[in-house]
Amino acid sequence: MVHRFKQNGYNIVLDVFSSAVHVVDEVAYDIIGLYENNSKEQIVSRITADYPDVSEQDVLDCISDVEELKAAGKLFTEDTYADLAFDFKKKNTVIKALCLHIAHTCNLNCEYCFASQGKYHGERALMSLEVGKRAIDFLIENSGSRRNLEVDFFGGEPLMNFEVVKQIVAYARSIEKQHNKNFRFTLTTNGVLVDDDVIDFANKECHNVVLSLDGRKEVHDNLRKTVNGQGSYDLIVPKFQHFVERRGNKGYYVRGTFTHNNIDFTNDIFHMSDLGFTELSMEPVVCSPDDPYALTEEDLPVLYEQYELLAKDMLRREKEGKPITFYHYMIDLTGGPCIYKRISGCGSGTEYLAVTPWGDLYPCHQFVGDESYLMGDIWKGVTNKEKQNEFKLCNAYARPECKDCWAKLFCSGGCAANAYHATGSITGVYEYGCKLFKKRMECAIMMQVAKSLNK
Repeated sequence: MVHRFKQNGYNIVLDVFSSAVHVVDEVAYDIIGLYENNSKEQIVSRITADYPDVSEQDVLDCISDVEELKAAGKLFTEDTYADLAFDFKKKNTVIKALCLHIAHTCNLNCEYCFASQGKYHGERALMSLEVGKRAIDFLIENSGSRRNLEVDFFGGEPLMNFEVVKQIVAYARSIEKQHNKNFRFTLTTNGVLVDDDVIDFANKECHNVVLSLDGRKEVHDNLRKTVNGQGSYDLIVPKFQHFVERRGNKGYYVRGTFTHNNIDFTNDIFHMSDLGFTELSMEPVVCSPDDPYALTEEDLPVLYEQYELLAKDMLRREKEGKPITFYHYMIDLTGGPCIYKRISGCGSGTEYLAVTPWGDLYPCHQFVGDESYLMGDIWKGVTNKEKQNEFKLCNAYARPECKDCWAKLFCSGGCAANAYHATGSITGVYEYGCKLFKKRMECAIMMQVAKSLNK
């Protein structure tokens, strides 16, 4: 399978199953498009008619080049991954990451919050140290020989239970060597409670921090309000700037959400860059189509233009020595994710689980509160094997809609939670998200092409 597209003056051909990328002229671009379903004679007739200056021999020479690339496994490569997709996850999986819902409560009242303002459709709650320690023990016990383990502090707002966060980290550090483990912690925060104590802790203990900011003041304040209805931009931006200044070269992301209200979201990304933030992520909102801020089909052409505009501007910034990173454009075409990751996906429900304040286990944070996806708890382990087996077989090859999709080895079938909320099944397809994902991948590939050709 090949995927052809044109962007920023480049004619780009992606060989899906080898990940080889070719930049070609117009004639070769059209020949590759005709190659699989036409004879040589038909291709020659078509191309010489469309390009009067191109001779029959020129076309035959180009077809010969295509055939050489095919023989070398760099064009029209066969799919050899279908059986592996199911074999990988049928094997016993180890748990390598937990999302600790340290606080089912929040000091903001964001309208689009999937977590129902931190409560996850239940009661407000804070995780106790006892539950947190047991979660760490559970992760160690179920991680097999894997050394690097991930723990995300999530909410609600984790800093509303900051003392317990610190105590859980201290406990994990105290036992990691004896179990030959290395914990990598991530903290996600809305910034309201950030102070020097939080910054010092995060810089010492957190492999990554995620700072929630939606961009321009009017955009951010429209949906990310305090509990008394005031915008939170002026409160958190100085804190985030101070945080990032002190963080140095340690990992962080300023993460935003764009909605129907700001489909010109590149202006929010550029605004965040102007504030001094260089590591950026901007996610499309996922919500009921009835919500006034839900993205629409009519928004898609604008969003596509925005992604292309962002890619071009990032290339300009890098050339000027002032690069920014956009999370969704981070791909490595020379190595990339291992084939296991490409095929099996994010690992929700199998290698990755969310833990509620009282110790229940769910496939990931977006399923918390849905009792039909309760997997077990941190004392008894995963007892809902039927659900776990569903997630073991949840990948691009389990979705008929993905069969002929060129991007399936980049998205691994997409987000199971988004699919579930859009279709009622974790093996369904959230089509709107797919469209945006494919556009982002085209932009990311174009950027890699531009960088390689302009070294």
